[in-house]
Amino acid sequence: MTTSPSPAGAAAPPRDWRAAAAATTTVLLWASAFVSIRSAGDAYSPGALALGRLLAGSLALGALLLVRREGLPPRAAWPGIVWSGLLWFGLYMVVLNWGERQVDAGTAAMVVNTGPLLIALLGSRTLGEGLPRGLLAGMAVSFAGAAVVGLSMSGRGGASVLGVLLCLLAAVAYANGVVRQKPALRHGSALQITTFGCLVGTAACLPFSGALVSEAADAPLSATLNMVYLGLFPTALAFTTWAYALARTTAGRMGATTYAVPALVVLMSWLLLDEVPAPLTVAGGLLCLAGVAVSRMRPQTGLTRNNPARPVEGRRHDAEHRESGRR
Repeated sequence: MTTSPSPAGAAAPPRDWRAAAAATTTVLLWASAFVSIRSAGDAYSPGALALGRLLAGSLALGALLLVRREGLPPRAAWPGIVWSGLLWFGLYMVVLNWGERQVDAGTAAMVVNTGPLLIALLGSRTLGEGLPRGLLAGMAVSFAGAAVVGLSMSGRGGASVLGVLLCLLAAVAYANGVVRQKPALRHGSALQITTFGCLVGTAACLPFSGALVSEAADAPLSATLNMVYLGLFPTALAFTTWAYALARTTAGRMGATTYAVPALVVLMSWLLLDEVPAPLTVAGGLLCLAGVAVSRMRPQTGLTRNNPARPVEGRRHDAEHRESGRR
């Protein structure tokens, strides 16, 4: 006789390797964005850089949407699309570019990395996701690592109050954009939600069109290529893989994965810009990665110590079956 294990005692389903690969792709590309922004930011103002990046991303995403013939998302998805487009694709990109002109990279990274904490809190309050102990512990470790990286990379000059406020505004916009995007993914595909969110952000940045045209005429080719790269990969590809993974996990856990970004930025700066990190920076990066690992761990509930792969209810049923056989 066969029985189905009860839901309470069932083993946790296996992880979706595609979602993990999508999250990893996002983190790698977003880390590379900091290197490209540093290059393009010398030739383009914050608004113009954001608009150029979004235009490139919208063209790539729109072409892919037409090839796949996915069409318009359902009406129920549009509130999340509009809000995430305005807050994350629009406001976040502009104020982050502006903030990094006012403060050093270390301070910016430290302030912006309050975003994942805000995502977890907002996700718990508005999406009912809860705050598992492992997630909170991992985020605490990662935030400490981000703070160490920020302090170790900070320049000797004092950070401006305006720059810190702009980076904090970027973190708030990022967190709210993610939480607004999550419900939209129940009604549309990752490609649809990302494409139309990017288009909304592009429309919001159109007032910077004049600056983009005038600055593009004088910008070196390397800066323009970096801007196009930002649109094609850290925006078009990375935001789509982010949406794909976000649809398959909680906003809090997805936000926690971005704590790996500072560690990867340090590594990429070392390899691509020949910026040798200090020992304290390396230690902070390792803390960031350790925190991400802790936050992604799943608690093993309803499993026995002797055989963790076997549900408790299944073992109980076997015991009862043996007892009835003796009778």
